[in-house]
Amino acid sequence: MSPTMDSKDILDKEFSAQDFAEGQPYGQMLDSYKDIARNYARMENAIAVLSDLRGNASYIYYGGFSRVLGMDKCGGESKVSSIWEEEILALIHPDDLAGKHLQELCFFHFIRRQPKRKRADYYLTSKLRMRNGMNSYIPVSHRMFYVSTPSDTALWLALCLYGPLLFDIPAKCLIIDSSDGQMIELDKQNNGKILSAREKQVLGLIDRGMTSKEIAVTLSVSVNTVSRHRQEILGKLQVKNSIEACRVAKDLRLI
Repeated sequence: MSPTMDSKDILDKEFSAQDFAEGQPYGQMLDSYKDIARNYARMENAIAVLSDLRGNASYIYYGGFSRVLGMDKCGGESKVSSIWEEEILALIHPDDLAGKHLQELCFFHFIRRQPKRKRADYYLTSKLRMRNGMNSYIPVSHRMFYVSTPSDTALWLALCLYGPLLFDIPAKCLIIDSSDGQMIELDKQNNGKILSAREKQVLGLIDRGMTSKEIAVTLSVSVNTVSRHRQEILGKLQVKNSIEACRVAKDLRLI
């Protein structure tokens, strides 16, 4: 399986594994975010894609930039029964598409690790090569925002914006804190520092099916110490159990 498919499949699993609380005003809020996406397309001439991770659907709004990409849809709107805007993704250079899915996976985990009050402050910005109407690749700006559910229990919507690259950015992919302008270079963000060396060692042994008592004997520590490491791992990865911890750690190449 290609790297693109690997990351895409992992994203699908991560999105669907989220706990979307029932009884929330999803419909009303979705209409509000549709208007936001529609206005981005109008005001920036961008192609705006609003993906509903809960409902498995995407709403696409075509600004003037769509003409550059050979789409005769300026001012149009469409809905697809998928969170993946395949018509647009097909225009991205294959090497960049593989990187895009991996970046979005890392950004998803980055946002999940942030305090709930800070999640809305961050967005991802990157450079892509996309095929235009003349069948040549041109530099394109891609921005991405995640929107939490009304109860903040899950990441519910993803808004992607495609437009001309008006000015170069200092890295291929950046996470921007819109509240203060702080930039984090995603390629240099060391996911390996999420867990300590000992925590990765413990999680690796958990992944091999060892109990806390067996891990304690193997590492010459107390069972209480192993239990403490387990709780720290769950907290840092923001998961509920060791099975999820092992899955997320593998996604982030921690173990």
